[in-house]
Amino acid sequence: MYQNQKERAILLTATKLLMILLCAGWISLWLLKPTDLWTKKWHLAENSARASLFGYYDPTPAIHYIIDMNFMFFRQTKFSTFSNALSNPLVVNNYLGILSGIELLGVALFLLFLAWTFYARISKDFRKLLPVESLNLKIWELKYLRIATRFGLLAEACLSLLLLPILRGLAPFQLIGIQFEASVKYHVWLGTAMVLFGTFHGISTLFIWGISNKIQDEVWKWQNTGRIYIAGEITLITGLVIWITSLPQIRRRKFEIFYYTHHLYIVFFVFFLFHAGDRHFYMVFPGLFLFGIDKILRIIQSRIETCVVSARILPCKAVELTLPKDRRLKYKPTSVVYVKIPRISRFQWHAFSLISSSSVDDETMSIVVKCDESWTRSLYDVISTEREGESDQLKCISIAVEGPYGPSSMDFLRYDHLLLIAGGIGITPFLSILQEINSMQNSSRFKCPARIQLIHVMKNSQDISLLNSILPLLLNSSNKKMNLQLKVFVTQEVQSGATVVELLNKFSQMQTIQSSTRCSSYAAQGLESLNWMAAITGLTSIVFLVALIIFNHIVIPTKKASKKTKDRTPSWISDLLLMSSFTLAILSSAVVGIVLRWRRLKKENLALIQTETGTQNAIPSSVVRGSRQEEHEIYYGGRPIFKEIFSNIKHEDEGTEIGVISCGPAAMNVSVASACKQISQGLRKDSKKKRQQFIFHSLNFTL
Repeated sequence: MYQNQKERAILLTATKLLMILLCAGWISLWLLKPTDLWTKKWHLAENSARASLFGYYDPTPAIHYIIDMNFMFFRQTKFSTFSNALSNPLVVNNYLGILSGIELLGVALFLLFLAWTFYARISKDFRKLLPVESLNLKIWELKYLRIATRFGLLAEACLSLLLLPILRGLAPFQLIGIQFEASVKYHVWLGTAMVLFGTFHGISTLFIWGISNKIQDEVWKWQNTGRIYIAGEITLITGLVIWITSLPQIRRRKFEIFYYTHHLYIVFFVFFLFHAGDRHFYMVFPGLFLFGIDKILRIIQSRIETCVVSARILPCKAVELTLPKDRRLKYKPTSVVYVKIPRISRFQWHAFSLISSSSVDDETMSIVVKCDESWTRSLYDVISTEREGESDQLKCISIAVEGPYGPSSMDFLRYDHLLLIAGGIGITPFLSILQEINSMQNSSRFKCPARIQLIHVMKNSQDISLLNSILPLLLNSSNKKMNLQLKVFVTQEVQSGATVVELLNKFSQMQTIQSSTRCSSYAAQGLESLNWMAAITGLTSIVFLVALIIFNHIVIPTKKASKKTKDRTPSWISDLLLMSSFTLAILSSAVVGIVLRWRRLKKENLALIQTETGTQNAIPSSVVRGSRQEEHEIYYGGRPIFKEIFSNIKHEDEGTEIGVISCGPAAMNVSVASACKQISQGLRKDSKKKRQQFIFHSLNFTL
């Protein structure tokens, strides 16, 4: 066993080093692209390769796809130390949000890269500026046209990274401990920058053509060597439509419009290919390639529907759903699943945090849905209707599950003191954390926090029913190993005199509605393993390259063709070959994914759990009597002052490492981050006392 672990560690280290070299090579290509070394030396290498294996196409994609093949293996390495060192907030602003050191470093490096790309390109253009006879432009107009053209390259650079933050199964940002929900903001930043650069590129080009009275001729020109301008205008319009409908004002109020218009990305990429040509498309292709594989595997996984095992209507107008899962499916706390209920909508997917722990329950997993929007309100009505019509039994409710998607590690276990701050429904990821910690109390493999404080900010006292799944942890005084303290802040109610224990008992009286029928023999299977994902990515890369080579030699016989013949080859032919090869490669990944899913379903012999229908009453008085009830606190009519809370913790636990995890509305997360930053700065100035570390993390529960 030890020998196998040692060999695995050596292999993992070698793969890590190889991946670092490949990533460095890919970045070097971007940096060298604007230079003379690229335009002269690399083009000579391309020309020599065309007459051999690759034919008309250059070998550049091979470098990208080798990176893709090794990418998934690299995900298995952990960067928790590096991530935590830079995770504390450096910028806290109501407009910019919370930016950590690693985020600021990434943004600075990307802006530096954009500046280098633009400067290197435009300086070379101005040195070799030649008048365009067909346009009859002045010098300043020519320079402005070149500037507009190079802004298109900046949009291309943003596009090359645009899809990486929204990958789920192949999520690259988990390498540095960033969850999918948090990485979506990088997708928003890149998309906004791409649209701004692209809009300037398109409008400025049309402006110059308008000055020369050539706008109609140039727009409709279909060149053999690429640069199909009408395709560029369609790309720009499509991008603007996608960006406008994704603005928060539209996305939050009309989610369906945002969701459906985002599928125009297919039109966007097709016309971008026709506009920019295959050479430029290769630079953005790795992200699209990984997105295609990720998307097809997600579709295959979510096609298998299961059914709701049981439902529970909470007093705060929320619904707790229990779903069946494969016993082999393990997930980490704070994981997220996407669910679709065809009875409500056949197309809408919604993300919810799991409140259960796979270490506690092998056969089911649970989510809580706060029913205050159109889709969630429909779910509440469905559960309520079924409950009344079937004598406390639930008719079969089919549900499709995608995920779970979770963090790559459980770094929250390493803190001496854990401070969990939740706002409203933001309590859900903390429920899974607490259950996971409780299950590991007797394990020698993990070091659990010595002290945990849970702060729950809610509008009404009924929202305390969201804590129903951890009632034994809150009320059982015999559990001395887990030092858990709860502080409740009810913001929209005046003092009622009720204690935390009384409220928990009052709002814990709810009924569990079991499913009366079985509509599916399957349970949630989860994602494919990392090794299989890496194998599928590598296989798809090989299929793409082989298909591209074969199509190229069949359609464009470069071995016997002269340079003059090659020049007469229309660019749209090479574009179609690229799209055909990509489609064939994605179909191959779909076939492999279907086979793997079929094998897993064949092995599964799961009968849905049939538990007795009953009512979960209040915790018996014998359980709630104890010192634990005196530890919990409740405050009415105001919000917590986080700076004071942190100051009290500072005096209680000097010299300890405190993990601060916040999940709630953006304004609350900003307040927590600001207080954490101020306290940390004060501790650094006070050198007489032993330094205390407040390490801030935030979880997003809305996309």
